[in-house]
Amino acid sequence: MVLYLLIVFEMKEKIILGIDPGTNVMGYGLLKVTDNKPSLMAMGVLELNKYDDQYLRLRRIFERVIGIIDEFLPDELAIEAPFFGKNVQSMLKLGRAQGVALAAALSRDIPIFEYAPLKIKMSITGNGRAAKEQVADMLRNYLKIPKENMLPQLDATDGLAAALCHFFQSNNPVSSTPYRSWKDFINKNEKRVKQ
Repeated sequence: MVLYLLIVFEMKEKIILGIDPGTNVMGYGLLKVTDNKPSLMAMGVLELNKYDDQYLRLRRIFERVIGIIDEFLPDELAIEAPFFGKNVQSMLKLGRAQGVALAAALSRDIPIFEYAPLKIKMSITGNGRAAKEQVADMLRNYLKIPKENMLPQLDATDGLAAALCHFFQSNNPVSSTPYRSWKDFINKNEKRVKQ
């Protein structure tokens, strides 16, 4: 008697919300991952320039992030970490904006993953110093987004880039190993690389 074992794999679906925090403009993008293939769900910006009061801006960020979460039900949040600059006041404002977005995600029990701007650009373009336009173009090509669906505000694609960076990082079994170059990767993975 021969027994057959049938293994059924569930199609795993995941939604990743990416946020590019800002006090003037906050960008966001949502990826739907089905069978380990990402696709664009939505992207947009929250323009905050019309609010003179910094605390009203923070409140609006919180409300909008909660609204996005409640509408799309993301499984994870990927957010761009604040960069370190010379203007302490700008860094403080940016840190507050990021903190409010994080608080919104935490209030809905969403796991948070933070990525440095250089890491995000490197994962999307291969160049940590890439221009925002290069990031947007790579996203458009990789996710097959029609040109007419691209937003003029690059903050939206920066938010989407954070989500795609997280997708790449969470699906990369060697992502925890730091590499300085392709040559360094090859040297550390000789058995995996065909010559």
